[in-house]
Amino acid sequence: MTGVRARGVLFDKDGTLFGFEATWSAFAAETIAELAEGVPARAAALGEALGYDLGRRRFRRDSPVIAGSNRQVAELVAAALPDASADAIEPWLAARAAEAPLAPAVPLAPLMARLRGMGLRLGVMTNDAALSAEAHLLTAGIAEVFDFVAGADSGHGAKPDPGPLRAFAAATGLSPAEVVMVGDSLHDLAAGRAAGMQVVGVLTGPAEAADLAPHADAVLPDIGHLPDWLTGASAEEAREGR
Repeated sequence: MTGVRARGVLFDKDGTLFGFEATWSAFAAETIAELAEGVPARAAALGEALGYDLGRRRFRRDSPVIAGSNRQVAELVAAALPDASADAIEPWLAARAAEAPLAPAVPLAPLMARLRGMGLRLGVMTNDAALSAEAHLLTAGIAEVFDFVAGADSGHGAKPDPGPLRAFAAATGLSPAEVVMVGDSLHDLAAGRAAGMQVVGVLTGPAEAADLAPHADAVLPDIGHLPDWLTGASAEEAREGR
């Protein structure tokens, strides 16, 4: 299709396809409570390690969980709980996260159908586990539209490493320059730049426009604005949400 900035779109998952706070904040409180086993000191240690404000029931903007891999989160949990093992916690977290209640950032099925109708190849690369990613896409009813789905445990690496992004390009037969990486964090944008892709930030995660704008070709309110940007809205218009 002529007039389209890219031939492929690679999405981050949490904070991009799904609103970060609405999906993960309450879920994190429940998970911390489960791991703490009713011991306030354990809950406090977990909250501190994970950058989670137990009183406000939300992640701090500098939380290592926001862009961290499932393994990295498991290691943080294990460090906070001396009786826990990262090797044991990692698969437990992946299975637990697969059951998280999802809050789509926008109505996803019609958006993905529109992007497919534009002739685009679509993928998801998340620092979450592949098990969780696949479960979430199935629950959202959009799993079948993606040509590529990878987690940090899929063998390609984790963002900000560009390896998994290049794996999407290779799997779809596209050059990196023909792909736009869409994400809500600096890890997403750094990985996209390092892979040689176009990069678009969205504001459905903890980061603000001022955080993302210096590193992105455009910053959009959410992925619902992506089709218009792809078909010609300027970066300035996209940043303003027009």
